[in-house]
Amino acid sequence: MKSDTTSYERYQRQTILKEFGIAGQQKLLQSKVLVIGAGGLGCPALQYLAAAGTGHIGIADGDTVSITNLHRQVIHGTKDVGKKKLESAKETINDINPNVRVDLYERLYRRALRNTRVDLDLNGDGRADTVRALNVLELQRV
Repeated sequence: MKSDTTSYERYQRQTILKEFGIAGQQKLLQSKVLVIGAGGLGCPALQYLAAAGTGHIGIADGDTVSITNLHRQVIHGTKDVGKKKLESAKETINDINPNVRVDLYERLYRRALRNTRVDLDLNGDGRADTVRALNVLELQRV
């Protein structure tokens, strides 16, 4: 963890937990998570990952923000309608925690993701073909 006061203050409430501590925060700051889907399931995950201090977040989504989804896709706002979900989500993540690195993937390219090393894949997409693709990727990474 950075030794500056801002970083210490930002994560103080979780570093005081005996089970987590500064070592846990440092591990989280160095971790990489790929979230597939910036919709109803992915939105809250992205917000909490950023707020907690996940160091590197990848987002995969090819959709645009729709007004009909704003009630459940809370990372996006009215000003974002028509914008790519990736761009909207990245802006909000940067507002929540500017120290998080965010990579954007408009499409899930197996070849590109095969070499992408992440600590956690979080599937917020919910489609069966996405689950199968992620399972194949996991087998190839082993």
